[in-house]
Amino acid sequence: MEVEHTEIPEVVLIKPVVYGDERGYFKETFHQQRYAELGIERNFVQDNVSFSSRGVLRGLHYQWPNPQGKLLYVLQGEIFDVAVDIRANSPTFGHWVGRFLSSDNHHQLWIPEGFAHGFLVTSDTALITYKCTDLYHPADEGCVQWNDPAIGINWPLDRIEGAPSLSGKDQQGKSLADSVLEN
Repeated sequence: MEVEHTEIPEVVLIKPVVYGDERGYFKETFHQQRYAELGIERNFVQDNVSFSSRGVLRGLHYQWPNPQGKLLYVLQGEIFDVAVDIRANSPTFGHWVGRFLSSDNHHQLWIPEGFAHGFLVTSDTALITYKCTDLYHPADEGCVQWNDPAIGINWPLDRIEGAPSLSGKDQQGKSLADSVLEN
């Protein structure tokens, strides 16, 4: 597999080897030893699946004090996936990484604990799956505003029609200043 360290070194883009022919393809989506060699030495305890339509924007979600690391990839469609560093003492606090993940490019994004995560669906529909390093704790969840100017995410809004579709909870996201994770 090929690995790309992003602008925030802890956020890693993984490009698995895909074995394909006229019948289809095979790829390995997780191998504990190989991922540990990349520095992803985590115990994944929960797998999730999300299905959304074009223009749906989910996030920017985080969980504290029981943070979740996420290993995410797309089974069908395409998304613009974003990770924002919200760790108070981090040299990359407030910085973001965004990458297109799709069922065509097979890329995965590793988002470690201490980051807010979100995505925008840029295809007609998208089916996403991700592994988590901690269980979901509803009382610990938080949301950073998807369009907080202090972060300045360059969402590819030209790939959707109109404004992004947000859940009621995501519409109530807080500013980055109100979402800092203190250690």
